[in-house]
Parts: sequence; C-alpha cells; structure tokens
Amino acid sequence: MVSLLLPIIYLAFISLGLPDGLLGAAWPSMYESLGASVSGGGLISMIISAGTVVSALSCNALQRRLGTGRITAISVGMTALALLGFSLSRAYWQLCLLAIPYGLGAGCVDAALNNYVALHYKARHMSWLHCMWGIGASGGPVIMAWALTRASWNLGYGIVSGIQIALTLVLLLTLRLWKEDRAGASEGEAAGAGKRSLPELLRLPGVPQVMACFFCYCALEVTIGMWAASYCTLVRGIPATEASAWGSIFYLGVTAGRLISGFITFRVNDRNMIRLGQMICAAGILLVALPVGNAALLPGLLLLGLGCAPIYPAIIHETPLNFGAENSQGVIGIQMASAYVGTTLMSPLFGLLGETISFAILPAYLAVVLLVMFVMAEWLHRRTQPVR
Repeated sequence: MVSLLLPIIYLAFISLGLPDGLLGAAWPSMYESLGASVSGGGLISMIISAGTVVSALSCNALQRRLGTGRITAISVGMTALALLGFSLSRAYWQLCLLAIPYGLGAGCVDAALNNYVALHYKARHMSWLHCMWGIGASGGPVIMAWALTRASWNLGYGIVSGIQIALTLVLLLTLRLWKEDRAGASEGEAAGAGKRSLPELLRLPGVPQVMACFFCYCALEVTIGMWAASYCTLVRGIPATEASAWGSIFYLGVTAGRLISGFITFRVNDRNMIRLGQMICAAGILLVALPVGNAALLPGLLLLGLGCAPIYPAIIHETPLNFGAENSQGVIGIQMASAYVGTTLMSPLFGLLGETISFAILPAYLAVVLLVMFVMAEWLHRRTQPVR
C-alpha cells in the first residue's frame, strides 16, 4: 500500500510547485488589466505568505484530528478553488480576497506532507520529492507563458486550477492508502502526536536554532531567485534578455541538485548533506564575487543552486531524529512558518538595500545569511542528539 502511495505523493509535490511561479510570471500582464499598481503584486504575495504561516502553525492540531491524507486533499482542494477564483477574477480586490484561502491551503499541506515523508521514507525520497517541486515550480511559468500567448493570464490560472482539482479527486479516491489511523499518526506515534502546545514546542532544545536555519535558507534561496538577474544586468552589464536566462541557471541547479542528492544520501547522512550544501554555496558565492569579469558568474550561480539543493530536504528529513517522531509534525509546522517569514522579509530587504547602497552587495549579503545558517545548523546539531 505504501508503494502505491508514493507516486501520489510525488504528484502532490509537483502540484505544490505549480502555483508558486504563476504570480511573478503573470503580473506584468495582470496589473494593467486590473487597474492595479506595479507594486500591487507584492501585497497579494504577502497575503499568501501570511496565510501559509498561519496554516503551517495550525497543522499540528489539524493533523492529529484529520490525518495527513485528509489534510492533503482538503488543502489541495482549497488551493484549487482559490486558483479557480483567480482565473475568474476581474478586479484587484478579488485577488487579495482569494489570496487568503490560497495561502491557508498551501501552508498546511506543505507541513503535513513533509512530515509524513520524513517519518515514513528514506532521505533519497525527500530529495527527489523536492526535485518534483522544482519541476512544478518551473512548469507553472511555462503554462502561464503559453496562456498569455493564446488568451490571457486568466487561462493560465484556470489550467493550473484544473490540474489541482484533478489531483484533489485522486487524493480523495486514495485516502485509504495513507498509512495512518484516524488520529493522524502511524501506529505507535498516535499517543504522543500533537500533544505539545506551540509554546512547549518552542522550548524544545534546538527549535530556535532550526527556525533560524529555515529562515536563513529561504532568505538565501528567494533572494538569489529574485535578484540574480537584476545583479547580472545592473552590476555586470549583461543585457536584460540574457540576464533572465542566467538567473534561471540557479533554479536549474536546485532541481538537478536535488535529483543528484537523492543518490548521494545512500552514503551520506542528513547532517553531512547540510554541510556539503553549505560548502558548495560558499564556493558559488565566491565565484560570483570574484572580480574576473563574467567568466565565473555562470558557474557561480549554478553552484549556488547545487548547494541549496540538499539543505532544505535534509533539515526536514532529520526532524524526527532530532526532536522525536511524536514532536515532528509540530516542529515541521514551526519550520515551515519560519521559512515563509524568511521568504517574505529577506528578499524585499535586499531590494531596499540594493536601491539604497548598490546591488553589487549581493554576494556579501548572501555570505552573511549563509554564515548565520551554518552557525545555527552546527549549534542545532550540538543541542540535539538523534532520537532513534
């Protein structure tokens, strides 16, 4: 039964990634038709992020009542309906309103699925599943670009909504496959799952450190993804049409790196995968910063993607070992919330610093974030002894 479930989880991770790049890809076409400002997309993004934080923190209690299968089906269905609403919207305020269920659906399913995989599958599946997320995140903008050439951004959202609705039906039809009881945890874990309150979870040794790790990781990933192309153009003088392709090299590295990482985990444990990723990121930042023209820039961006690839899946996968299976859902919810806060705050902060000082500080900014993440990860591993 578990082997039949795994392909469903892989499809769910692709589906998780599909909506993530839609707003950025469509907004240049959306804001004029909606009569909104160019910066208006930022408010929609922030509402979505706020919803993901709330739902991720609520996931522990919901998972205990409903179980991962039901949470996944409900959350994907909620996101699907929100996307359908986007496809039918004709006013900016409607998008802001629909961004609430959009975010609430995304955060809980992310936390629930990551916890389920961390508890029941090997590290290689965590890496490969996050590779599937990368495929979905890359595919969303492709679907939107096709829709924009055929009709409008509404069609793009409608197509992705249709895919999500289909996945919701699949999830509803396969609920029996989920290896858990109605209490929401596998046999042997149900007794302790979800019993700790949020303040109690925050007091567990290592939780503040792992929160900082997730905050810094997402700050690193999103800042590179958002500003790499601008750095190439404004600092290195690369034409904007070329710079967008150069910036996409980072995401290619992340996706390919997670595929490769799955094989490396056969011989390397989660803690060393995190260290390996951080060392590769450091090498990438060094190449980007080197004053040798643009020869080292492309390899640097690729190395940054390859370095980021194993870090996020490895930290999630080691959560049950660090904090115990009975605490893993609550801790992963906190981790997801910290990740979304990092995503929301740190990329705009760099944009502000870049405008105020210079976009040339990008390598230094990334180096500081990476250093803090390294210190927090090592501190985390000193504070937590793996729970077997």
